[in-house]
Amino acid sequence: MTKPIAENRRARFDYFIEETIEAGLMLTGTEVKSLRGGRANIAESYASVEGREIKLINADIPPYGHANRFNHEPRRHRKLLLHRKQIDKLIGAVQRDGRTLVPLKLYWNEKGLAKLEIGLAKGKKAHDKREASAERDWQRDKARLMKGDRGD
Repeated sequence: MTKPIAENRRARFDYFIEETIEAGLMLTGTEVKSLRGGRANIAESYASVEGREIKLINADIPPYGHANRFNHEPRRHRKLLLHRKQIDKLIGAVQRDGRTLVPLKLYWNEKGLAKLEIGLAKGKKAHDKREASAERDWQRDKARLMKGDRGD
């Protein structure tokens, strides 16, 4: 996997990620050009079930500068390309278990295709977030203490 185009770093703080799935994106030419320039934002986006499809909603891919009137809508709904079994499994998890589909990372794969890593997630409560924050702080302090105890 190459360097990400866009990452949703807040997702792991707000959700327990149970499973990750790689999905393709149905894009127009100007969207691909804009992504090649490394410009995208998936921080406020989410994936939603629409009929028997799953769509990426609210992902911001800015208009491509040289496209003039053939440009795309920056926040349009984009269809995610998945196998039927994966789609059925995700739809079941969302509808039955109340899970959320959260975009985690947008990147180019080895073949040069835009891929989106989505996570099947369960929302964290406020106390879970505090606990995660305290754990992270403790790990940082522990590393600092271990570094200082080496007798430099």
